[in-house]
Amino acid sequence: MDPRVSLVTLVVADLEAARRFYVAGLGWEPLVDVPGEVLMFRTGERLVLSLWDERAAVEEIGPVVRGGTPPMTLAHNLGSRRAVDRVLDDAARAGAEVRSATARDWGGYSGYFTDPNGFLWEVAHAPGELSELLVPPGDEPA
Repeated sequence: MDPRVSLVTLVVADLEAARRFYVAGLGWEPLVDVPGEVLMFRTGERLVLSLWDERAAVEEIGPVVRGGTPPMTLAHNLGSRRAVDRVLDDAARAGAEVRSATARDWGGYSGYFTDPNGFLWEVAHAPGELSELLVPPGDEPA
């Protein structure tokens, strides 16, 4: 098996809040939108983020446990610190709880926002080889 992630699914307690945040607030265009069931976005080449309504998900995967901070983050990498600050501002305007960006010990710059269902997003600029791998060509340079 080759190392690849093609679909990331987040089971959400409130699909409508997710729709308001991602579609109306952040301006993301849905790839698939089935009210009451699932909302999907193309987030990269051969990569889709799926927001799956908890009631629909439980039928297929079983009980969902909630509480605390999920032991994972999603990341949105950008070509500059200025771009990081703009995305965090956009998330705040869309209603997210935001932790401002700061310079990190690993040499980058990042902050966080929490979406309406409690999922934590890192918004980061990671200079060097990692940035070349993660940031699309033509994105705002450092």
